[in-house]
Amino acid sequence: MSRVRIAPCAALVLILATSSCAEDEPANPAVRKGSSAPAASGAMCAEHGVLEAVCTKCNPKLAAVFQAKGDWCPEHGFPESFCPICHPERGGMPGADVKDEVKDDGAPVEGTKVRFKSKDAARLAGIEAVPAEARSGGARLEAVATIVYDATRHAEVNARAAGVVRRINVDVGARVVEGAQLALIESASVGADRARVRAAASRLEVAEATHERTKSLHESGVAPEKDIQTARQDLDAARGELAAARASLGMVGTGQAGTSAYAVRAPLAGTVIRRVATIGHMVDGSEVLFEIVDTSSMWVEIDVPEDQAGAIATGQPLTVVLDAAPGREWKGHIEYVAPEVDVRTRTARARARLDNPDGVLRANLYGHALVELGATRPTVMVPKEAVQRAGEISLVFVQLAQDVYEARRVEIGLSEGNLVELASGVKSGEPVATRGSFLLKTETLKGAIGAGCCDVE
Repeated sequence: MSRVRIAPCAALVLILATSSCAEDEPANPAVRKGSSAPAASGAMCAEHGVLEAVCTKCNPKLAAVFQAKGDWCPEHGFPESFCPICHPERGGMPGADVKDEVKDDGAPVEGTKVRFKSKDAARLAGIEAVPAEARSGGARLEAVATIVYDATRHAEVNARAAGVVRRINVDVGARVVEGAQLALIESASVGADRARVRAAASRLEVAEATHERTKSLHESGVAPEKDIQTARQDLDAARGELAAARASLGMVGTGQAGTSAYAVRAPLAGTVIRRVATIGHMVDGSEVLFEIVDTSSMWVEIDVPEDQAGAIATGQPLTVVLDAAPGREWKGHIEYVAPEVDVRTRTARARARLDNPDGVLRANLYGHALVELGATRPTVMVPKEAVQRAGEISLVFVQLAQDVYEARRVEIGLSEGNLVELASGVKSGEPVATRGSFLLKTETLKGAIGAGCCDVE
């Protein structure tokens, strides 16, 4: 966020000036000549004959409040309910409900202006201003990010049965398609399974022939019912035995018929990133022989501090920047937020998928993720030092000219590092006072409730 430096000043005493700001606002009697004390809460405006705190002649900004309520005398420019001309019997005093609505809340009225006596005085005040930054997605959370493989596109290939590696067809770095043969393993157990399949197939042939012959004899009245039932049972048993033998052999994949060797195949298309198998090596079913990964998409894992984990939800957009790839950004959406906090790091892990068509993303790269926390309306971001508190009201001072600042009541949203989100009160690009904004707040409070313009030297 760029800064507009007006000038430094070692010390400056702000005092109320005797001149008015007629070119901006009507003069405010609440800011009296030669005094910095606020008007008494029950003081009457001697010029207009109404309670000074709600005098719409001295405080033009209050007129909109009464007009919005429909309480307005357009002929005399006062609220109808206590217009001193239409209702002299009320003595210019509003009802309790009106006084409560416009009572002093400890902050200057929206639009109160602070004008320096000269541009030189403004320059010497040392106030700095920066433009409000537009942020369509609201505040962003910045957290440490790590690139890892997409677990849905990552495979560890192991032996399906114990045996000896006889041939290796690929090495690290090879690109393979799904189903490609990676290695050939000779296994005694596979040989035994194939023998059982052949034996079961032979028994099934015999059982089928016996069943057909018995069925024919039974239909001719030669064989009793008992024989046909026995033949049917033998046939069903032979079919079950063959199915079981084939299922056992199917776990290891295909190989050369009549041999004890079987092929290890790639379960997905990708790149071989690890090879443990070597020719002649004895392997068992638990040993990983190859590791294959499809890097066309990668995961980013985000470590969210526990005190900010509540702001993260699935579907939120994020931008990832990496130390190893300056100037580049990757976009994605939060797909998962862990339901637990790591006991060592005190962070909750979130995850998103990133497209990686050119292969720049590599596992274990570090960077930062900026997660958009999801504003439901357009917002702007300003430095935290630009926001001042007056009572329960948050204020920002917008620079209208080099020597003029306007108080704006703002609604504060989420924070992002040294920035804070403003949901209302300031438009994108408007310069807001940062350094020195406290002095501006102090000056506006001298004018009390009705302050419309404050001059300072």
